[in-house]
Amino acid sequence: MVGPLFSMLQVSKRFGATRALEGVSFAVRGGEVRALIGENGAGKSTLLSLLAGVHAPDEGSMQVEGREFAPRHPAQARRAGVAMIHQELAIAPDLSLAENIALGDEPARGGWIDRGRMRARARAALARLTDAALDVDQLARGLPLATLQLVEIARALAADARVIVFDEPTSSLSKQDAARLHQVIRELAARGLAVVVVTHFLEELPRFADTFTVLRDGAVVLEGPLAGTSGEELVAAMAGRSIDAMFPRIEHAAGEVLLRIEGLSGVRAPQEVSLELRRGEIVGLAGLIGAGRSELLRCIFGLDPVRSGRVRLAEALLPAGSPRASIARGLGFLSEDRKHEGLALNQSIEDNLTLSNLRAYSRGGWLSLERRREAVRGVLAAVRCKAGDPGAAVATLSGGNQQKVAFARLLHQQADVYLLDEPTRGIDVNAKSEMYRAIGELAARGKSVLLASSHLPELLHVADRIAVFRRGRLCAVRPAAEWSEASLLREASLASAGAGA
Repeated sequence: MVGPLFSMLQVSKRFGATRALEGVSFAVRGGEVRALIGENGAGKSTLLSLLAGVHAPDEGSMQVEGREFAPRHPAQARRAGVAMIHQELAIAPDLSLAENIALGDEPARGGWIDRGRMRARARAALARLTDAALDVDQLARGLPLATLQLVEIARALAADARVIVFDEPTSSLSKQDAARLHQVIRELAARGLAVVVVTHFLEELPRFADTFTVLRDGAVVLEGPLAGTSGEELVAAMAGRSIDAMFPRIEHAAGEVLLRIEGLSGVRAPQEVSLELRRGEIVGLAGLIGAGRSELLRCIFGLDPVRSGRVRLAEALLPAGSPRASIARGLGFLSEDRKHEGLALNQSIEDNLTLSNLRAYSRGGWLSLERRREAVRGVLAAVRCKAGDPGAAVATLSGGNQQKVAFARLLHQQADVYLLDEPTRGIDVNAKSEMYRAIGELAARGKSVLLASSHLPELLHVADRIAVFRRGRLCAVRPAAEWSEASLLREASLASAGAGA
């Protein structure tokens, strides 16, 4: 049998007293797609940093095509045939597609970039990925995320990569774009490449993966062929808990109406939406990408302009277009875009957590930083956020812990209504379960939650009622127990097929 294209043997890595990886062995053959899964903090990021040449292992060895692989920097890893496709794409928006594909490995003649060869290489690489006739001279700025992802993959192919590693490749893609990427991944493997995919979306695995490796606490706890392995086994291996424990149920009961939306319309969406939200109630918002769920939350909070309609909070009219007024009245908003809207990544954890409510620590125009830090530690503990120093930049945290900081800001703000847009996107199963528990506890305390999510099991298990959106309009609201995944999809896409008229 032909040996693996890539392998690591008994690799360990420590950062000070922290054991990130301990005795990890991992191999991928040509033509194989291996899923690498595990909760945040399991060691996936450290393993990827070794593959990319960002860090070197303390112990153990790595090989590519039977040769020693010990890169000292990412360029050396790429020259050895290992390419990384990161979740945050490394695209220069003001360069052309051809320039992005050649970036760092530009063909030259007589000391000048050979633009003819560069364009030809870009066209050839893209042709291996898509039938679409992309203009390699167009700028990357403004192109769809799925297209930019193809450009990154084309860069790897143009560099003759033999091992391609994808980090959360579908976390920001629509269902259609994700399906196309799954096909591209299968086609790469069919050409003999070794493919590693890091993902939190376990339901996606059968669409593209052959084998899997589960990391927990820096060690491999389960691996093997995906066929015959259940989702329950994967969840138990990742989190040390059964799938039934994924959605903890916190008892709560709906009270009087707290938020009343009356005929609300935005510039494009939503369109004439009326909906009531009661104290102690969780209402899920379902729909296809672009159906209007996010736009509804943004209009309610005052981030997007309102064309017509009203929002009442405890029967008082909420001023349109004013997030400051919404915060003051008791609304909290969690954006689906954690990187650009949800957090100020270069600012400290405590700044991010408290900026929407600094009055508690203000006296005579001065802040009591000691009292603030004490309060921050308490809120972080409440959401089980692993953050050692509240003064550290929030960018130093894992994605799951960053999301907990964004959510903790709403708790610190002492909001009454929580507008949550994709609150568990890009976080591991353990962090998701903790988020579901926190949402249930909010409802048990009489808070109200509007939860927009693309993950249907999340809505079915967490929400009390589910409202389905289609093309900006609210088309059905029923108790969650009366929905199934099939009926939600059917309702959300009912008018999609022949709706060109």
